[in-house]
Amino acid sequence: MDLRQMEYLVALADARQFTRAAALSGVSQSGLSAAIRGLEEELGASLFTRTTRRVEPTEAGLALLPHARAMLAQQAAARDAVVQATHQVSGSLRVGSEQCLGVVDVAALLERFHRRHPLVEIHFVQAGSHELLARVRDGDLDVAFVATTDGLGALPHTVLGSEPLVLVCPPEHRLAQRGRLDWSDLVGEDFVDFDPSWGARPVNDATCAAHGAHRRVRFTVNDVHTLLDLVDRGLGVALVPQHVAAKPQAARLAAVALPQDGAPSWVVSAVTGRRDHGVSAAPRLLELLADEPVPAAGR
Repeated sequence: MDLRQMEYLVALADARQFTRAAALSGVSQSGLSAAIRGLEEELGASLFTRTTRRVEPTEAGLALLPHARAMLAQQAAARDAVVQATHQVSGSLRVGSEQCLGVVDVAALLERFHRRHPLVEIHFVQAGSHELLARVRDGDLDVAFVATTDGLGALPHTVLGSEPLVLVCPPEHRLAQRGRLDWSDLVGEDFVDFDPSWGARPVNDATCAAHGAHRRVRFTVNDVHTLLDLVDRGLGVALVPQHVAAKPQAARLAAVALPQDGAPSWVVSAVTGRRDHGVSAAPRLLELLADEPVPAAGR
């Protein structure tokens, strides 16, 4: 067993889907599948049950998972110890993030950064993507993790990943059993959606308007779990990133694919300001993204 196999195991166990696990691991789907099959052959046990819609760890997979996480954590800790001993960085780091980004675990990233660079004073704020971009432009933030492609302008940014948006609704809803929606299916529906400062809201508004699916947003929220709770109670449907539909809080809900024609994507980027890198620790944070593990779907 090698560390790359452990990384793929953890990614697939968290994402529960080969396509997303491969994308977030930076490998082809065939490469990830081959690595998992090789690991199963080496161990003489099936680690995942595979269906057309979902992948679930077997008892053997669940037994191996904590050891895989421990191996990856030990590798990261070893790297961090060397960096801390050889590269003393001080100063401050001002970071902002939208909630539940899916493709990056910001809390884990900040934990690793603090372990590597304990002398750096970290300031963190959580807000909508468009508010965060404004704060980067104003010089209030060094790094922002956002879920929008609008308003980036000339700001330096790195795309970390993307995934499709899906419709979530209660299982008894009229659209719950549809394999894929038509845009006309959304007309007349009551919606739960995020505040306009969140990255997904302008995308949802613009996409629906462009396809003539004029909708009614009855409930506006600033929290993912509140959104899922309102949908679960039958108060509206919602357009959310695919990873939100995989959260434990959404287990009862149906996730329905949007039309292929003009379907929007959830795009997550790391955006940096124009503060002199000589006095900013931002590059030290961003260099950790290369080996940051895939976040669990429940986060």
